[in-house]
Amino acid sequence: MEKLIGCCGINCAECDARKATIANDDELRKITAEKWSREFNAPGITWEMINCTGCREEGPKFSHCLECGIRNCAMAKGFNTCGDCPDLETCSIVTGILQAVPGALENLKSLN
Repeated sequence: MEKLIGCCGINCAECDARKATIANDDELRKITAEKWSREFNAPGITWEMINCTGCREEGPKFSHCLECGIRNCAMAKGFNTCGDCPDLETCSIVTGILQAVPGALENLKSLN
């Protein structure tokens, strides 16, 4: 399985937005927009917004990825990911993702 670890430890290669972007799959974009609108109570997500190559990759980013506090913190500190930060396991910014996404902490630790 391809791994493309984001700043927070999520594997961007598994993200439907990235899959839809890479494959230029409008049907997957529509499915993803509908799913995320429900899951995140964000009715403003449209299928046209589903374009992202991954938060650490060149190319388009989903709007949330551009404003993501985790990504912005890592970039401001000059880190590739939160795995480079000595405060990783006590950080209040990334803790929610580490608790909610199984494997995120292991993904980050595997990069070092």
